[in-house]
Amino acid sequence: MEKTAFDIDTIDEATLKEMSSVPSFWKIVKTEFKHDKAAIVALGILVIIFAVIIIGGFVLDTETVMKVSLRDKFSVPGKKFLLGADLGGRPILPQLIIGARNSILIAFSVTIITEIVGVFFGLITGFYGGRVDNIIMRICDFILILPVVMLIIVFVTIVPTYNIWTFIFIMSAFYWTGVTRLVRSKALSENHRDYVNASRIMGTGDFKIMYGGILPNIASIIIVDFTLGMAGNIGIETGMSFLGFGLPPTSPSLGTLIGYARDPGTISGKLWVWLPASILIMVLMLCINYVGQTIKRASDAKQRYK
Repeated sequence: MEKTAFDIDTIDEATLKEMSSVPSFWKIVKTEFKHDKAAIVALGILVIIFAVIIIGGFVLDTETVMKVSLRDKFSVPGKKFLLGADLGGRPILPQLIIGARNSILIAFSVTIITEIVGVFFGLITGFYGGRVDNIIMRICDFILILPVVMLIIVFVTIVPTYNIWTFIFIMSAFYWTGVTRLVRSKALSENHRDYVNASRIMGTGDFKIMYGGILPNIASIIIVDFTLGMAGNIGIETGMSFLGFGLPPTSPSLGTLIGYARDPGTISGKLWVWLPASILIMVLMLCINYVGQTIKRASDAKQRYK
C-alpha cells in the first residue's frame, strides 16, 4: 500500500510539474515573433502607422483639411504640399492621415462589435445545442446567403444622413455570423471536456462555465480571428468607399482617396492623388495579415499543449 501511495504521489508531482511547464499563449506569441524577423518588422511598421494616425488625429482638423482651394487644384508634390493636392486643392497628406484613421476606426469598430456578438451567440449555441443552436444557426445561414455588399449599398443609399458610426453599425449587422460559426465549433469541442463536466457536477452556473471556463480556452482562436478580420474589414471599407457607398464626401477615408483613380486623367497623369493611399492600404493589410499569421502559428502551438 505504501508503494502504491508513493507511486501516486510521484505521478501527481510529475503531472503538476508538466502542467506548470506549459507556457502561456502570450509567451508562445513572443517566441514566434523572436523567430520571425519579418513579423517584427511588420509589427514595427504598424506601430509607427498607428502612432502617426493617433498624433495626427489630435493635430489635424477635418473641416480645415477638406476646405476647397481651387487655385491649388492638382498641385504637384513640393514644399507647400508634400504629397500634392487633389481636384479641390486639398492637401493629400493630411487627408491620408485622417483617411487612414477613419478606415482603421471603422475596421476596428466593426471587428470589435462582430467579435462580441459572435462570441456571445457562438458560446450559447455551442454550449446548449438543441433548439437554441438550430434557431441561431438558421439565422446565420440566412444572412450568409444574402448579397451583403448589395444590402449595405441599399442601406447606405436610403439613410438620409449618415456618418462614420452609421456605416459601422450597417456593416456590423451582416458580418457577425462568421465569428458565431467559428466560436460555436470550438465551444462544441470544449463542451465535452472533463473540466466542463466537472463544473456541471459541482453545480457551477452555465454562464460561469461558458465565460470562466470555455472562453479562456478558446481566447487564442478569437484573437487570431480578430487580427485577420481587422485586415479584411479594412479591405471591405476601402472597397465600399471606392465605389462611392462608404463614408460621406466630408469624411475622407483611404477608399475615397483611391476613388480619385476612377477618372482616366487622374489615374495616368496625377499619380500623387491616389497612389499614396493605395500603397498605405497594401502595407496595412500585408502587415496586419503577417502579424495575424504569426499569432495563428502561436495559437496552433498552444492547441498542441492541450
